Amino acid sequence: MKFLIVGLGNFGDEYQHTRHNIGYTILDAISDLNNITFQDKRYAFRGEYKYKGRTFVLIKPTTYVNLSGKAVNYWLQKEKIPVEKLLVLVDDISLPFGSLRLRPAGGDAGHNGLNNISTILGHNNYARLRFGIGSEFGKGTQVNYVLGKWTNEEDKLLPEMIKNSGKIIQGFVTIGIERTMNLYNKKNSFD
Repeated sequence: MKFLIVGLGNFGDEYQHTRHNIGYTILDAISDLNNITFQDKRYAFRGEYKYKGRTFVLIKPTTYVNLSGKAVNYWLQKEKIPVEKLLVLVDDISLPFGSLRLRPAGGDAGHNGLNNISTILGHNNYARLRFGIGSEFGKGTQVNYVLGKWTNEEDKLLPEMIKNSGKIIQGFVTIGIERTMNLYNKKNSFD
């Protein structure tokens, strides 16, 4: 049984450790824990590992966040993974920092990456893990905020959120989305 776990982000040193790259960051943490090596493949950096009889195919699209649909569609088809076994990891300014929300489907909430995935797939019926980055920015500065580095205070709290994200991903694959949502969808991941 294969699952496609997609961490949204932008490749390149200038984007490392930015809010918009949290999908990449989560997959890098999983990679470190499981000795996974990502390989530069078509439209994405790809890695994989097995856990409890399931295969986790991890991709970090190299199409930039706003064009992620091309990579997602390609890897779903290449790996012959049904969309029900797709999970997209995404930053979310509408959730306060510290919040994690697993959803089975839904709108893009203004996120261009999710919008592109939905457009390419022709629907928005795929799971996503929304990682709250907050909205501590002034009018007209959203792009700078999203592409900005984490604050020192956020940086101290990130490891716990990333760890919880890993647990949610594992739950999605092993016990299913409904049970995982019941366990982890709380107001704040530090509760």
